[in-house]
Amino acid sequence: MRLPEPRGGISEAVVGALVGMPGSFTGIPVSLSGDEPWLDEDLQLALWVLYELHYRGFDGVDPDWEWDPELLALRARLEAHFVGGLRAAVPVPAGAPVARALSTLASDDTGPSMSRFLQRKATLAQFREFVVHRSVYHLKEADPHSWGIPRLGGRPKAALIEIQTDEYGGGRVERMHAELFRTTMGALDLDQGYGAYLEQASAPTLATNNLMSMFGLHRRWLPALLGHLAAFEMTSSIPNRRYGNGLRRLGGDAAATRFYDEHVAADAVHEQIAAHDLCGGYVAQFPDQADDLLFGAACGMFLDGVAAGWILARWESGESSLRNAPASDLAVSA
Repeated sequence: MRLPEPRGGISEAVVGALVGMPGSFTGIPVSLSGDEPWLDEDLQLALWVLYELHYRGFDGVDPDWEWDPELLALRARLEAHFVGGLRAAVPVPAGAPVARALSTLASDDTGPSMSRFLQRKATLAQFREFVVHRSVYHLKEADPHSWGIPRLGGRPKAALIEIQTDEYGGGRVERMHAELFRTTMGALDLDQGYGAYLEQASAPTLATNNLMSMFGLHRRWLPALLGHLAAFEMTSSIPNRRYGNGLRRLGGDAAATRFYDEHVAADAVHEQIAAHDLCGGYVAQFPDQADDLLFGAACGMFLDGVAAGWILARWESGESSLRNAPASDLAVSA
């Protein structure tokens, strides 16, 4: 994956540093403002690039940049601003057993329904745009949450491994969820390359991904990572049924819709494991961390709602939801 074009001064400094030798970055003055950092294109792209150094990296970028202390210090400042905005915007339920609180969060989801729109109204171009946004995560599906495995023990660890084993196809490459998503992308004539559409992804889309990476990379945020996964699983089965039905309405065959159909059954099981065995088991071990766990769940649902609302608003106004390219330009050249 190539380094992206910067979207402002911070991402320009990060991208500019990474084309050089490790150790050459001396830091930059950062002035962060605004109470909605998830809409800040510059901040979110900079965070995404910094996090990607811990995944697969970029073409021509020295892997030693991954632990550069000045880049890590910059990332910490960006993360603090991101978390501060979330703390101010996201209420956290309290006073109930964690499984019940998670269920309440999931059932109280009142954000805009992307799944209903895609099932009933979306054009093929809009469905392709949706897949482009989701490709930023789904081509690395499960990876951010897997950071939690070595930090757990006992019942919660077994539960997370059970969920992740399904996500990785039980060790069969053709059943890995990321590979199933590649098949969906191919059926829609989209580029299946890892990170191929980073340039087109909006700040809210990057923010949903950055949240997972931030929770996953920091041991301090382990409970938030588990809560995020639980909320993800508990709000996934019904939307995926709608996504599959929407793609079938637009002519998608069984291979194209298999990714969504697979999640209908799998996530119905995962939500029980995540709520009770993973999160319930973790809070039984560490009862003082319940609030952080629920914060992670609430943040995930909040940012998913922001991203969906951002995309739907542009479609309703007759615009593309993508940066730099209209939907008609997304087809892969023959």
